Amino acid sequence: MPIESGTSAAARQGKSKRKPHAISIRRTNSSEQERVLSQREMLEGQDSKLPSSIRQPLLELFGQIEREFENLYIENLELRREIETLNDRLTAEGQTVDGGDLSKGQLKAKASHSTSQLSQKLKTTYKASTSKIVSSFKTTTSRAVCQLVKEYIGHRDGIWDVSVTRLQPVVLGTASADHSAMLWSIETGRCLLKYTGHAGSVNSIKFHPSEQVALTASGDQTAHIWRYIVQLPTPQPVIDSNQMSGEEEVDFSDKDEADGEVECPSESPTVRAPSTTLKSHQGVVIAADWLVGGKQVVTASWDRTANLYDVETSELVHSLTVSGHDQELTHCCTHPTQRLVVTSSRDTTFRLWDFRDPSIHSVNVFQGHTDTVTSAVFTVGDNVVSGSDDRTVKVWDLKNMRSPIATIRTDSAVNRISVSVNQRIIALPHDNRQVRLFDMSGVRLARLPRSNRQGHRRMVCCTAWSEDNPTCNLFSCGFDRQAIGWNINIPALLQEK
Repeated sequence: MPIESGTSAAARQGKSKRKPHAISIRRTNSSEQERVLSQREMLEGQDSKLPSSIRQPLLELFGQIEREFENLYIENLELRREIETLNDRLTAEGQTVDGGDLSKGQLKAKASHSTSQLSQKLKTTYKASTSKIVSSFKTTTSRAVCQLVKEYIGHRDGIWDVSVTRLQPVVLGTASADHSAMLWSIETGRCLLKYTGHAGSVNSIKFHPSEQVALTASGDQTAHIWRYIVQLPTPQPVIDSNQMSGEEEVDFSDKDEADGEVECPSESPTVRAPSTTLKSHQGVVIAADWLVGGKQVVTASWDRTANLYDVETSELVHSLTVSGHDQELTHCCTHPTQRLVVTSSRDTTFRLWDFRDPSIHSVNVFQGHTDTVTSAVFTVGDNVVSGSDDRTVKVWDLKNMRSPIATIRTDSAVNRISVSVNQRIIALPHDNRQVRLFDMSGVRLARLPRSNRQGHRRMVCCTAWSEDNPTCNLFSCGFDRQAIGWNINIPALLQEK
């Protein structure tokens, strides 16, 4: 999380399928169990090239898997005894039915029918018990569906936010802890413009819906509105980075290959002062966004308030303090077509502010997370999607706020999420360097490729969709000082689903 001075904080520490085999029912004696135990002890005692910080969690994971299959083995034995008991009962009934004996064929058919029912029960139990284990081994989506296209490198510190312009020319914007914001050519990866007007970490960037104007929020307790003019360079042929590597190679190292001091090209213009400064907060301004129409903006701050400003006069219109948050705000987002604002906070809630009626500013509180709500965003419909440090993402219906309509459980804290407008796909950036895609019902669609040659090498802070762009339609940024452009083949992705 950015700090007021703008200095980069260390990336947050970890916040914490293989196909099922055919069922085999067999008995093992104590000597065999002792042999398995001794093998495991021997494995733990062997020298390994893996660091202990990685090896120990792996041993714990395989220990959990072993216990799961041990439970399945015990259930198999119990079901086997039930089958034997059933066979004995059927044999006894066959000797007394109608005072006569059943033929061996009839008895065998009857026993076979009952046994098949129990076998089906056994298979169902097996699948249910191992579903969690199998899902944890699900492979990465093929590179033909999700491809890394371009890397945007030039910041001197972590990148907190990424955004794409809504009008031509379409450019990428990044906000960094190095006190600057940059605009990039999506096709070439070249820096087109640098904004240096802030005296602290730049925590968010959003573009005006109909003008070449940007809005940035900063640790210097202000939000800036500034104009930009960019000229796109001639596009160069796109090189598929996936052709540089064969099999995906997972990198367990924390080595940051982007640590080099890469400068924004000297010929790129620099904007050093804003056209409008919005200041009334008493703490870090962590996020800002345009209300529909672009005549007002909302800001969220660590001073536990959200403020509404008039863009033309830069005056404070309303401070959202009544029924406000109990702790620092982490994010704010506006509805694309209505005067609605959602703010999220470290108090484990997010709140919906309604400005459609100028005389009434109603607020609704959404509860459901158990840790900091890192972001909450609107969809085109009547939904809000929230992400949290509690490692869950929840989909909410604005007409029924009591409980979420879908919950996504992950293995790492979730940062600033985004939802595609057309396909309603949720992109989740994680503390553990991964980016995952889910649909609105909570079904996992893909995990973006990450290896020692591509992908983020540190915490992923934010994602942003740009569905109409032919080169890249998803962007991510992280604490490794780079933003990445991805090409997601959405029809193929949905077909795999």
